Amino acid sequence: MATIKSSFQNMVLTLFAVTLISATVLGFVHSLTKDAIEASKLKAQNEAIKSILPEFDSLGESWKAAPTEGGDSLTFFPAYDASKNLVGVAVKTYSKNGFSGLIELMVGFKPDGEISGYQVLEHKETPGLGSKAQAWFSNETKPKQNIIGKNPETTDMHVSKDGGQVDAITASTITSRAFLEAVRRAYDTYKNNLPAAEEEPAVSSEPESEGGES
Repeated sequence: MATIKSSFQNMVLTLFAVTLISATVLGFVHSLTKDAIEASKLKAQNEAIKSILPEFDSLGESWKAAPTEGGDSLTFFPAYDASKNLVGVAVKTYSKNGFSGLIELMVGFKPDGEISGYQVLEHKETPGLGSKAQAWFSNETKPKQNIIGKNPETTDMHVSKDGGQVDAITASTITSRAFLEAVRRAYDTYKNNLPAAEEEPAVSSEPESEGGES
């Protein structure tokens, strides 16, 4: 019986040692890659802001605001010309109702609410179907797909199947609904916070990290 007891103790000790080593290695790898991952996300965010807004000279301080319906806060990046006039605001928005969950967008608005551009920042939609969102809703040859240049105040940003004015991605209605939900959330929150953007002084020539937590 002593031999059995000894073997059991050895197994427990070995298992503990393997678990401890694995946890240490995982923690070390995470610490090595964390900064690189954050830097990559920040770079993508900055490139998105530049690509979706009208030409600007500087950015003001970003800020956050909660949607009127509740939920996670959205982040705003106001952009100004050389005379400190607001030329547009990039809004980091989201929907949690995609086919595979979270869809995160950056949507640009001109001061009058017209959509100047958008970028899909993150999604887990089906490759070849839901992943078409980036190109689908900016197709200049298909006016009922293209949301660029349209104002959510005068264009119903729901899919045609739901009575709206935007054609859904073929075979990806759920993704399309989520995408347009994120756009509407961005616009509604933007509209309610536009005075803050108009009063914000421009302080930076480059997009910066949004900082803080919602």
